[in-house]
Amino acid sequence: MAPVRRSTRNRRQRIGPCAFDQWITPGRISFPQPASIFRKIFTRVLCALCASSRIAGGRERRMEILAKLQVEDPSASLPEGGNDVHSAKTTTSFGNFRLDRVRRLLTNDGKPVRIGSRALDLLIVLVDRAGEVVSRRELVDLAWRGVAVDDAGVRVHIASLRRALGDGRDGARYIINVSGVGYSFVASIERKAVEARSGSTASPAPRLTGRVPPPPRLLVGRDDVVNSLVELLLERRFVSIVGSGGIGKTTTAAVVADRLRAEFGDDNIAFVDLGAVSDPERVPEAIISAIGCRIGGADPVEEILNFLAGRRMLIIFDSCEHLLDSTSGLAARLFQQAPAAHLLTTSREALRVDGETIHLLSPLACPIEECPTAAQALATPAVQLFLDRARFSGFNGELSDIEAPIVSGICRRTDGIALAIEMAASRVGTYGISGVANLIVNNVDLGLVGRRDAAPRHRTLESMLDWSFRLLNREERRVLSALSMLVGLFTMDAACSITNNADHDSANVSRTIMSLIDRSLVWVHQEGDTVFYRLPDTTRAYAAAKLAETEQTESIAARHALYFSKLFKATALEHGTYADLGRHAPHIGNLRKALEWTFSNEKSRPVGVQLAADTAPLFLGLWLLNECRHWSQLALSFKDDLGEIPESEARLQEALAVSTMYTLGNTPEVRNALERGLVLSEAVGQAPQQLRLLSDLALFFNRTGDFGAALAAVKRSGAIAERSGSPEDRINAEWLMAASSHMAGDQLATIAHYERGSRLEATTGRPKINLFGYDDRLRAQISLARCVWLRGSPDSACKLAIKTMDDAAEISLPSNYTMAITHSVPVLLWSGNTVESALYIERLRVHAERLSIKTHTSAALALRGEWLLMTGDFSTGVETLRQALDRLRRERLHMLTPTASIALADGLSQCGNHDEARATIDSAVASSREMNQQFYLPSLLRTQGEIILRSPQPDFESAESSLRKSIELAAMQASPGWELKAAVPLARLLIQTRRSHEALALIGPIYRAHSEKTGSTDLVAAASILEAAPCDSHV
Repeated sequence: MAPVRRSTRNRRQRIGPCAFDQWITPGRISFPQPASIFRKIFTRVLCALCASSRIAGGRERRMEILAKLQVEDPSASLPEGGNDVHSAKTTTSFGNFRLDRVRRLLTNDGKPVRIGSRALDLLIVLVDRAGEVVSRRELVDLAWRGVAVDDAGVRVHIASLRRALGDGRDGARYIINVSGVGYSFVASIERKAVEARSGSTASPAPRLTGRVPPPPRLLVGRDDVVNSLVELLLERRFVSIVGSGGIGKTTTAAVVADRLRAEFGDDNIAFVDLGAVSDPERVPEAIISAIGCRIGGADPVEEILNFLAGRRMLIIFDSCEHLLDSTSGLAARLFQQAPAAHLLTTSREALRVDGETIHLLSPLACPIEECPTAAQALATPAVQLFLDRARFSGFNGELSDIEAPIVSGICRRTDGIALAIEMAASRVGTYGISGVANLIVNNVDLGLVGRRDAAPRHRTLESMLDWSFRLLNREERRVLSALSMLVGLFTMDAACSITNNADHDSANVSRTIMSLIDRSLVWVHQEGDTVFYRLPDTTRAYAAAKLAETEQTESIAARHALYFSKLFKATALEHGTYADLGRHAPHIGNLRKALEWTFSNEKSRPVGVQLAADTAPLFLGLWLLNECRHWSQLALSFKDDLGEIPESEARLQEALAVSTMYTLGNTPEVRNALERGLVLSEAVGQAPQQLRLLSDLALFFNRTGDFGAALAAVKRSGAIAERSGSPEDRINAEWLMAASSHMAGDQLATIAHYERGSRLEATTGRPKINLFGYDDRLRAQISLARCVWLRGSPDSACKLAIKTMDDAAEISLPSNYTMAITHSVPVLLWSGNTVESALYIERLRVHAERLSIKTHTSAALALRGEWLLMTGDFSTGVETLRQALDRLRRERLHMLTPTASIALADGLSQCGNHDEARATIDSAVASSREMNQQFYLPSLLRTQGEIILRSPQPDFESAESSLRKSIELAAMQASPGWELKAAVPLARLLIQTRRSHEALALIGPIYRAHSEKTGSTDLVAAASILEAAPCDSHV
């Protein structure tokens, strides 16, 4: 008999649960005997099967099995490279398409393709099994993860996927149907592993300040709604949950977000609380703060779009109804111009813009029958919610058949509105079910004065709020009305302060707030270890209307402003660190309200000016630069109201200077503000403030190319730090001296100051990063990498530069990463490292555009132009550098113009434009001499000499003079790296003019001065010159 040959298809069948479930008991693995022989084999086989998706039951089942294996054998894990399709860290290209699993993004010629999440899962499965036939059952297991789906559902999504790919268009074939078996991906593919090196991401992960509220403990009647919203959101990207106030829109959105955490990840789901925003112009700022981009610039909307470019995020806009004009237009732009973003809005009204999918959230279903039984009533979500909340109010009984009709009637009278049901149920513990029903019958028809034209559902909720308000005692009514002054989250201390007066103590207010929490009129919100409170928006609006009927509005608004003024003054943010921002960010809504009120009230204006001064560091730290500039300017226009408080004016001047520098550029107003602030801080002897202002002033001078002035400012800070005796001040002063000495051309001082700062740090610990600017240690480390290259160790310098850039990616402060790349990439370019420099230049471009840091975007353009020249693309490089130089000059970023001018002149010369090249380099040399930019002169003069040598009729004498001056200045700066760059062309000129011995005498000592003989194209060229010389010619 012929041997039986098993088919390939049979060998690929999954192992059903019966094959191993007999060995798996809850929490443990029962290995077949003898365990000593079989244990490791069995474990590895199951791990491999889990990794290759050969286990039936979907991903959850495979992860469950792996967890049980790890209980028995902790070393059990997925094999290298063997992981689930949903976590495979590879990108795949086919045709013009690129599939990025990490970002869950499909692009066509670099543009995102609109494709549903389910279709994307199918594509990932098919691409992973390219060339194989995947059965419908396997597709369902892997893409639907346990959800029951029939063949028609699979066909619909495959058809959608084919349309997205353009399958069949112009002969392109991607997915074929194997009749009766399944589907196969037939296009040619190319796989590439996603780079996973630590710290080398294109941009640091955003620090979200808009966290989604936690989902409710119990969700009733919304499961189907949530499932539908999840599918709609993934398929259509823009969904609005529309319904009356209190119906549960925010709660539903929170549950939808929770269901999508695995899809987007915690750091890519942001919650924008528009209920805390009253000014339509502040909507972009609220989004910036919530999504964590912390950027600044003239157009916040453009900055948001830059930040979201290619970033797959879910953004929830909560409570849009009072800001419809602003929110609708912004949401439409985000939907159209940020194709990887998904938008979920909640509003009482639809936004009515293109792309919006509206989901009308219905009230909770109530019993239809007039006299239902308890079982019938409990089958409806409204009654379930009522009883759940009633138990929290003290009701301990079970719903009887007698009470069922009464509860059903209450739920029907509330129209199934969740908030109203909760309010009614919260009183059951006090009045009983029948008592609550009687109160509703007597009060439910009362409407709000002046709102007779409101929609019925609004009248219903307002009637319930009015009824609930009438049930409160006098103190509860007073406190609830006063709490309406607070926006968004607030602490118990804030609540007690603004509601308290001479006739009421804090303990009584606290008890009253606890009572309001029990009645669902105040909500509790946990942020880390801090407990916050919040009024639901509808309740706050109702309570605010009640407050307006009294004569207490002005006095409570004054207490509100005074409380937050004292709060921020007491926290001493001036000395805070970036880590402190988390505990202050929840107050931003109340801070804005306090500022708006105080500046609109002449009597309270002094409080507003002081509040603006005290909170300026918070706006800067959260990178809300436009707001910081606005409030600082407004406060300074009323600075006479400050009285004799120069340190507050100094803080405002600093905030205005820093925010202006990053949004409008290095304008003269920035210097004026810093110098005015410095005069004020010196007058009162505020050493910490003086040190920070001097650091800001040095940064300004460096950016504008005045390196001498920057060094002078830093020396002043060093003297102040010595007098203060603070170890942190001394360490930061040393690092600032290192950075400024480098740009001033003193490389030996750079190393000395860096080493001194590092020794102090080892003794006292690393100083905290303040809220106002760059990390001083990082600035020093960048300068050290450049200095190491100049001192003759190019290999070590490149390694340190790469480490510095990767370290900067881990620092959460805005701009650190772009600053690090801007000034570290030149080290790679000096060495001729075109591969890694290209990688970091692109990262600089992407990150700077997302942050809207215009100066660093221009720097990226200049570096790319220089890189293009190094790779031989002279014409493109020249045009790129022309654009970059124009932008750098407009932004007054003269720190970088010499390097860009050097590259442009070199490129023009390479293209044969000798006259323009000579004019460009001569102008750059003259400009640097005029500004005393000693650091750049060796490189400028070397380029001048090389351009002369390339001209049709070279003046050898002039070229030699420029090159020798370059070497002389480089030697004065203790920079053999610069010396060698000029010595190579000079040595070639000397050899060409038959002075070989002189050439070798010149280049030999400089070459030997390099402690490393590899890692630089200049070293290769020098070695070639030395090796080509006769033995008896060596010096």
